[in-house]
Amino acid sequence: MKRRLSVTNHDRDVAGFTYVYPVVSRRAGGVSIGVNLNPNNACNWRCAYCQVPDLVRGAAPPIELPLLARELGELLTLARDPAWLSANAPEGARRVVDVAISGNGEPTTCTNLDEVLGAVLETISSHGPPGPLAKVIISNGSMIDRPAVKRALTRWNDADGEVWFKVDAGTEALRQRINGTSQSDARTHKLLHLCCGLARTRIQTCVVTWDGEPPCDAERAAYIKFLRDAISGGARVHDVLLYGIARESHQPEAARIDHPGEAWIRDYGAELERALDLTVHVRS
Repeated sequence: MKRRLSVTNHDRDVAGFTYVYPVVSRRAGGVSIGVNLNPNNACNWRCAYCQVPDLVRGAAPPIELPLLARELGELLTLARDPAWLSANAPEGARRVVDVAISGNGEPTTCTNLDEVLGAVLETISSHGPPGPLAKVIISNGSMIDRPAVKRALTRWNDADGEVWFKVDAGTEALRQRINGTSQSDARTHKLLHLCCGLARTRIQTCVVTWDGEPPCDAERAAYIKFLRDAISGGARVHDVLLYGIARESHQPEAARIDHPGEAWIRDYGAELERALDLTVHVRS
């Protein structure tokens, strides 16, 4: 281990592995074991707040399943050790809370995702802690309608896994600016509805200021309407995770974005709960 873990350091190389890495996750509330299926730094979106250096457009490379399983098993074994947790995680976060399929790009671009998730689940079963361990796929949702991804998510759901589906804005124009995608409202609604039918689905929303300004009244109203329309259309959204940036962006827009402030995010979370009648978890 190169350095002590913290919420502001999500270095994918911190443990010296190719595919797995430990982080202290604000979103999960403890130590999260990350599984990085995009070690080539390739993603089909380009979010303005992305902390991945040298990000390129593209898909995940082929995954070496034996290496992934070995690394994950080794890190899960380490993370069961109280001495390791004490040495590497801050007080209050010394527990392993989840295995998260996440990393340096969109994980569902992986062509053998079903096999990967099978290997991950088998390794968790044989090396994981004795208590419950959450299983999460953190995704922009753009590939949910691919047959191979649907099969993989069905397997994930059968193991009580969940999907965190990214919705950072309620309009196509703002998603284009923040996420670097031209995906339409209609397609995003379709993918969200499909995802909710395949697995328990949490909306994850990162809020940033742009040129010093947080989302305006119209932008917040559009976001609420977007989710209301999805829910009224049958999308069984479980809850919402609202958070601000904690780490430096490595994208060209880095100088234009910032954290809107803890009080602002808390107030926005309360507004969303009232408007959507959903539980909103705030990680400011």
